[in-house]
Amino acid sequence: MTKKITSYQEDLIEALKDPREAAAYLNAAIEDGDKEVFLLAMRNVAQAHGGMSTIAKKAHINRESLYRMLSKKGNPELKSVFNLLHVVGLKISIEPEKSRRSKAVTA
Repeated sequence: MTKKITSYQEDLIEALKDPREAAAYLNAAIEDGDKEVFLLAMRNVAQAHGGMSTIAKKAHINRESLYRMLSKKGNPELKSVFNLLHVVGLKISIEPEKSRRSKAVTA
C-alpha cells in the first residue's frame, strides 16, 4: 500500500474548506496584526473555495483586481473584504478586548 504524500499547502487548502477552520485561520491572521499575513490567509481561503477565478466571479469583480487586492502590497477596502468573506460563507464580528471587558466589569 502506497501512501500519498501531500504538501503542507495542499493539506492547508483542504482544511480551509471547513468554515470553522477558515474562520479560526483568518482570526489568527488578524490577531497577528500584519496586513500581509491576513492577505495571504485570504488568498489561501479563496483557493480552498474554488480558486481566485471562482471567487472573483461570485464576488462580481474581475480576477486581476482580486489578485491585486490580495497581493502582498494589496490594500483592499473594508467593503471588499466583507464581500469576499461573504462569498466564502464567513463574516467579521467585533468583540471587546478581554482586558478591557474585565476592567469594565470591576469598575
